[in-house]
Amino acid sequence: MSPRHPTFVASPAELLPVAQSIAAQWQQVGATGHLLARNIDTGEELGFDVDAPVPLASVAKVPLALVVLDRIATGTLDPALPITIDPASKSVGWTGVAAFRHPATLAVGDLVHQTLTVSDNASADALFDLVGIEVVDERLRGWGCPGIRVRHHMHRMYECTAGVAGDDFGLALELAIRDDAAGQHSIETLNPAYANVGSAAALVELLERIWLDQISRPEATAELRRLMALQVFNQRLSSDLRADTVRVSGKTGTFLHLRHEIGMVTTESGDRIAIAALTRSHRRASIAHDIDLAIGAAARSAFESLRR
Repeated sequence: MSPRHPTFVASPAELLPVAQSIAAQWQQVGATGHLLARNIDTGEELGFDVDAPVPLASVAKVPLALVVLDRIATGTLDPALPITIDPASKSVGWTGVAAFRHPATLAVGDLVHQTLTVSDNASADALFDLVGIEVVDERLRGWGCPGIRVRHHMHRMYECTAGVAGDDFGLALELAIRDDAAGQHSIETLNPAYANVGSAAALVELLERIWLDQISRPEATAELRRLMALQVFNQRLSSDLRADTVRVSGKTGTFLHLRHEIGMVTTESGDRIAIAALTRSHRRASIAHDIDLAIGAAARSAFESLRR
């Protein structure tokens, strides 16, 4: 794979070395990607390759949840409405209802909770079925979020992978890495033209609007903030930021060689730093703690550089 030369952004310019250092660290652990971190109160930011559309994996659950919560806030959807998920037709996954072996009935509000806190694919796809994928995508466009596209269920990622690699996850991972280098994708949901996608810039903009109540309704954004603060996964953005005075409200996304997280880092003193870290691994490894930790180190560097 030929060396990449990221396009950096930094405002003020003194933050450029921080962005360059993060990109170099990601290269050292065998990853490339896209990063944007922004202080939503001062507007200062740093990052690289922020405008490229990237397959989102489970990060797509954030805009899905926002659309569902918006419907609840407007009174057009009852959060207590019961939805039954049948294991015979549920989505693949290792957490939440996706891991259940028996039918489960959950209220809509609890499906949103499962979708965001434990990244439950079955709950997310039940919500997609309830409100409609096209409706989610159209609502995002109506809110002025053209850099984020929602096109398919979570289960579609596994269907497309099985279509080219069967049950061989190692082969699928090898194909994903090979295809990234070639710029041609045999797995459809890794192709930005067909996948659920978003850029680092668009995702940070979405986080900023959620935290400033500049999208949907305050009741919906408040609930989304609450649920993102309850995410159980802390191996990425939170890995180098956990402290009594710091909170990371985030959502991870993981599939094959993709390791992402978006989130807001807030402090008791009032700092609010939105971060989108979207990475792709260069090596065939389903476990890559060094990349997770590199995302955490990037979040720490960006946070320390941007806090007031």
